[in-house]
Amino acid sequence: MSGAITDVGGIAVGHHHRLDDDAQLGSGWATGTTVVLTPPGTVGAVDARGGAPGTRETDLLDPSNSVRHVDAVVLTGGSAYGLASADGVMTWLEEQNRGVAMDGGVVPIVPSAVIFDLPVGGWRCRPDAEFGYRAAQSAGTDVAIGTVGAGVGARAGVLKGGVGTASTTLASGVTVGALVVVNSAGDVVDPGTGLPWPADQVEEFALVPPPAAELAAYADRHGELGPLNTTIAVVATDAALSKAACRRVAVAAHDGLARTIRPCHTPLDGDTVFALATGAVEVVPDPTTPASMTPELSLAAAVSAAAADCLARAVLVGVLAAESVAGIPTYRGMLPGAFG
Repeated sequence: MSGAITDVGGIAVGHHHRLDDDAQLGSGWATGTTVVLTPPGTVGAVDARGGAPGTRETDLLDPSNSVRHVDAVVLTGGSAYGLASADGVMTWLEEQNRGVAMDGGVVPIVPSAVIFDLPVGGWRCRPDAEFGYRAAQSAGTDVAIGTVGAGVGARAGVLKGGVGTASTTLASGVTVGALVVVNSAGDVVDPGTGLPWPADQVEEFALVPPPAAELAAYADRHGELGPLNTTIAVVATDAALSKAACRRVAVAAHDGLARTIRPCHTPLDGDTVFALATGAVEVVPDPTTPASMTPELSLAAAVSAAAADCLARAVLVGVLAAESVAGIPTYRGMLPGAFG
């Protein structure tokens, strides 16, 4: 498994951030916005498992509601203030004539979610509409990772968090991808071993137990900083799925967070996952599928499992790629021995 969410045809990702060279905790700019643009006709859904989400336009993604298609998803820093960045994305999309067609024009559908990164830079240094516009304007298929966009002010426990992505292609030819902003109060590294929790990630990234001295130094820093929280993500597929099926994919994708972040989904987290289906690939039903399971349910089950796997990998990709901001240490900086 490798790749990026943009391996799903038609998906594009853009970042915009502001990071002062001398940013310190509580001072300077250290925040940003990440935008996922979708091809026309993309179906979307969402599942928020954290107890303190910061979101916009998520009610319309409920399968029982009328709007079916999503034009973009915004992941941003700035806590609830950062939701203003979605205004800029809407402006950019309106210029492209993207959105629900009305008598007087179009209304772009832009669900959004935020992370709480305000204490990393200055409290009043947060994304606005210009951040969203520039992120949308810069969107493409090459996805920058680590300390970029909404990941600039992100933290993963005591370590620096960031933006990660991954993708995989199923035997059916369906592609599934994930993009995540890792900003968790929980740990992505087992304090007892200095390694990520999932054994498959330890093997995939060829990590080894770090020396005792490094582990002790990590343990000393563990819990030193006040907890930031909320990991937000987008999973996408080119399969043709309904809103209800997308909802089940979003629910299952949270398993990827539970495998890699401990704890997650707490009352103080706002963990939120969006699921997108572009519908470009129609899968021929498998004749061996039990009669009790419809073809869409069978496809949604396969996509759900892949989405959780991709999201788990994307979490570690984001943390490994992160660079230090405001004195927050990186995994590579604190535990270099884990890389052999």
